[in-house]
Parts: sequence; C-alpha cells; structure tokens
Amino acid sequence: MASNPAPSAFQPGIRPAGGRIRVFIVDDSSLVRSIFSRVIESDPALELAGTAYSAEDALLQLGSMHVHVILLDLEMPGIGGMAALPEIIRKSGSAKVMVVSTLTSEGAEHTVQALAQGAADTLLKPQPGGFDESYRQTLLERIHELGKRPLRRSEGVASAAAPVSVRRIASPVRAQIVAIGASTGGVHATGQVLAALPIAIGIPILVTQHLPASFSEAYAGQLSDFSGRPAVVAQSGMTLEADRIYLAPGDGHLCLVPGPKGPVVKIDSTPSDTGCMPSVDPMFASLAKIYGAHAMGVVLTGMGRDGTAGALALAEAGAEILVQNETSSVVWGMPGSVARAGHASAILHPLDIAARITVGADRD
Repeated sequence: MASNPAPSAFQPGIRPAGGRIRVFIVDDSSLVRSIFSRVIESDPALELAGTAYSAEDALLQLGSMHVHVILLDLEMPGIGGMAALPEIIRKSGSAKVMVVSTLTSEGAEHTVQALAQGAADTLLKPQPGGFDESYRQTLLERIHELGKRPLRRSEGVASAAAPVSVRRIASPVRAQIVAIGASTGGVHATGQVLAALPIAIGIPILVTQHLPASFSEAYAGQLSDFSGRPAVVAQSGMTLEADRIYLAPGDGHLCLVPGPKGPVVKIDSTPSDTGCMPSVDPMFASLAKIYGAHAMGVVLTGMGRDGTAGALALAEAGAEILVQNETSSVVWGMPGSVARAGHASAILHPLDIAARITVGADRD
C-alpha cells in the first residue's frame, strides 16, 4: 500500500530478471498520460506497453497485450476505473494495478475500495506542478517493486530461492489480542483474513496498514464492512474491547501502554527505524511488553522490512507470529523479511491465517 519506506537500494535503469517491465497507463488526462509516459520511457528497465484514455479503451487493448503493471485513474468518463477494475484485473492476468488517486476525501474512499477489490497499490496524484523529481523517483520505485515478478494468485509455499525457517508451530497459550501489519496489497489481504474470521472471537484486533492519513477514516469503514464488526481509527486513551478493530492513523504508530483498568492506546509519532509512518514495529513491540506470549502477530503482503524488529520482540516474548506466503502476496517483502529472520511460527495463505487466529483465540 502506499507507505513511507526507508531509502532503498533501488536504482532506476537496472533491468529486472526476465526483461523489461511493461507498463500500461489508463487516465483520461492527456497531460498525465504524457508525463507518466515520459517517466517510464526514461528508464531502460521499463517499457511503455500503451496508454488508454478510458476504462473502455483499456479493456479493448488489454485483451491483446501482455503487461506487468497498470497505472489506473479511477475517476474517468464512461464506466470509470472503479467499475472496470475487476474486468481489468481479469483481462490483464498477472498484471498488478496501481491506483493513481486524488487527495480528496471522495478519492480516498474510492481508492480504498479499489484496493479492497484487488488493486495492488496506490499513489497520490500530485497537484499541478507536483510532478517533480521526488515524485518521479517514487513512481519508478513503486513500478519496479510491483513489476519484479507476476502476481501468482494461487496458494503455495515460499520459493526455493528464498529459504526460510519456521520458528515453532504454535503458541501453547490462548491469544488475548491479534495485531495485523501490512503494506502493498495489504488492504485486500487484510480483508480476506477478517472476512474469514468468526464474527465473535472474543479478542480485540489491531491493524497497521501503510496508507496516507487522509485514507484512515475510509479504510476504517472498509474494515468494518469486511469483518462485520466495529472498526475505528485509534486515538490515544482508548480502552480495548473484544471483537473491535483499532486502525493505526496514517500519521502515528498504534501502540499500547498499561492503564489503570488494562491496556490503553497510545499514538506515537516518533520516527521509526524503517521510516514508515505508521509502523508495524512499535505496535508489535508494545504488545510484546504487555501481553507477552498471549499476543499474536500477523504480517501480510508489503514491500520493505517493517514488522521484522517487532516480530523479534514478540518471538522473544513467546508469542505466535503468522506471515503471509509468497504466492498469495503482491510483494513478499515484509512477510519474507520476518520469515527469513526466523521469527515466523507459520507461513500461510490469508484464509489459513484466519483459521489459525480462530484456533489461537479459542485455545485453552
């Protein structure tokens, strides 16, 4: 998802294995199409597969071409990007869709809905004059990350090229809280997990998703729709209730601290080591201190390594850590980092993660 990753080793112009990344642009603005086209053509590792001025035009073209990444505007004349998204995903096969969204509240709501329907990532569309070098670098980095390999939607295990070790099979004690961390592709994956849980599991659920602050309220609404349970944007001082979802705001880390009658929420804006805001690491670390082995951590699809340090704290406290498997992840960065570090209790498909959470919450 849109996140604030720490500086990476990304280098424009370095070709990925298997040839150039083919990019397709769908936007009704000829200016935006022109700017994005020039950015893509400036990088020899990328190839402009084509452009479309509407969703209808895109659907006509995608039936006869192979692309890796699609940049999609949602608000266009005709059926629009939102209504066409499921068919665009179907017709493009293994391509990953990055929604290029506006800063408006309506744009945020539509973007979160698109991410829930399977779009892989989102990037804010800048205001006039905002297409600067920083934006260009961000756009290229996102395209490179999404285009590294095709999205394999089937269930499976991690590839042999990425050796991992499972720390242990299961925590021997009942989970009293579950915390989910995710980034790119995480809105859809978190929706899969929450939708597969029983309505009542008897414990609170924390969620840290890398999204801009302007998307927080819209995403909380989506979480409630996914899960059939209340979801709120977390605020400092909140007490925890069972079967309620607490979402990290886009401008602070969701942490827990001891309170007079039990743990309470503390929103911390201290910069994280990974550069992410919000970050999964402080959330996990705070759970390790308060709940110890009675916590459960979940790391879903996302680029980078956020969650790895926090997972270590949970593991050392005896808690269970579940990570999404590579084949169902849009980007196996965050879950892969936790798995390679040896902190994972299990590497699973999101539906199997839901089953494991249910068992953990019911464990005597």
